[in-house]
Amino acid sequence: MKAYAIVIKGNEISELGFKELKRSLKQTHNTNTFDLIKFDATTQEYANISLTGNGVRWTYPWDGERIDIKSGLTLKAYPTAYKERRIACFMSHYRLWHECIKLNEPILVLEHDSVFISRMGDYKYILDSKFDIVGINNPLMATRRAKIFHDIVVNNENMVQPVPVIDDFNVPQGLAGNSAYIIKPTGAKNLLEATNEYGAWPNDALMCRQIIPNLGVTKEFYTKVQGLPSTTTG
Repeated sequence: MKAYAIVIKGNEISELGFKELKRSLKQTHNTNTFDLIKFDATTQEYANISLTGNGVRWTYPWDGERIDIKSGLTLKAYPTAYKERRIACFMSHYRLWHECIKLNEPILVLEHDSVFISRMGDYKYILDSKFDIVGINNPLMATRRAKIFHDIVVNNENMVQPVPVIDDFNVPQGLAGNSAYIIKPTGAKNLLEATNEYGAWPNDALMCRQIIPNLGVTKEFYTKVQGLPSTTTG
């Protein structure tokens, strides 16, 4: 399976994060487990060009909150100093969803601040599951209500399970930070269709259980976040 690591070319934080990701992969896995590919992220300079060039509209609020009539979700603004960085992050994932469909096979999507903490071994059980998108990331320090998320997952007997319900229905709930997930072509297709229907949102808001079907997580956590300074919010 191909593993794509999203890296901002020339950005010191991002490049150092990728270096640590590669080190952790070598430490925990056999060399032929994944074909790790460095994927150049969309940069803030080209964020809006990439957005409009793909016929995509950004519809998520930058300030305050609004109710999305189609989904019934309450959309609350994320802390964002530079809008273009938030858009660039979305477009990087968006491009990889297209790549997944082009390859017509599952891929592993990694952000530069992810790091492997255990060996995935035979991940065929993930690919054979009913889920189209599967998060493999430890939720601690990676998402809101992380302890609740964590405890629900580890106390569930299923090795691959639906994303846990940790909040009211009107709050988008998905993977733990979206920094490490396996996506199948069907999942990529659903995300692209959702983008066309709802517009572009932050990745973890659009990739939520209320909108995207067959969204799952693994009981064992294979990655965690490095805790690097954010290249999106600041």
